[in-house]
Amino acid sequence: MRHSFRLLETGADNAFYNMGLDEAILESVASGQSLPTLRIYGWKPAAISLGYFQGALDEADLEACRLQCVDLVRRTTGGGAVFHADEVTYSIVIPEGHPLAPESILESYSLICAGIVTGLGEIGVEAEFAPINDILSGGKKISGNAQTRKQNCLLQHGTLLLKVDVERMFSLLKVPKEKALGKMIADVKSRVSSLETILGREIEYKEAAAALVKGFALALDLDLIPDHPSKAEVVRAGELAAKKFSTEAWTFRR
Repeated sequence: MRHSFRLLETGADNAFYNMGLDEAILESVASGQSLPTLRIYGWKPAAISLGYFQGALDEADLEACRLQCVDLVRRTTGGGAVFHADEVTYSIVIPEGHPLAPESILESYSLICAGIVTGLGEIGVEAEFAPINDILSGGKKISGNAQTRKQNCLLQHGTLLLKVDVERMFSLLKVPKEKALGKMIADVKSRVSSLETILGREIEYKEAAAALVKGFALALDLDLIPDHPSKAEVVRAGELAAKKFSTEAWTFRR
């Protein structure tokens, strides 16, 4: 059975608008004003997104972020802090009760993440789903994913790493005093990879994004309808960026 979905390829935006647009799309799908939606996007400038339950002062070096012009935003989804730079990000919004939004969290992660695994296969990268929410290639993480359910909808978003700069990432995140920075960097390098490392060549955003779109279409049997965010979604995303995601009240709520 094929499923009709909107496809939004919105390019790179700042962290606050990105999170605002994800939420605006969720509201639009929840109200029945739009089809279930797959969105592909990037981040400009680079950003750190905090998991919903994390403490901002515990996770991020605010001065380093300021000096390097890196946005700091809190997601509505859980999980750990993520450094967003050279990557393709997706979000997918599906009403609860839809065949692609099973009640089981693990089952839904497995189902949706099949799109990423299939997309990676399109560019010659063998990968597998690693419960609960990672994608591994050659035993190393290449994609992390997070999910929330609100307004009777499932929202999942995740990353596909084009490149990885572990040193820069740790210059922006706080490292516990009892842990040696060098050891932590070496540990992450042993566990995390990127498309550039795996393929042995530079891979552009457009190539990876196209593979991801094709992967979701094939794995989830989607009939993707290319579209743009509605005027109402754009306005709402701007409101959420200004009044929620960029505010200290939201960022430092924990």
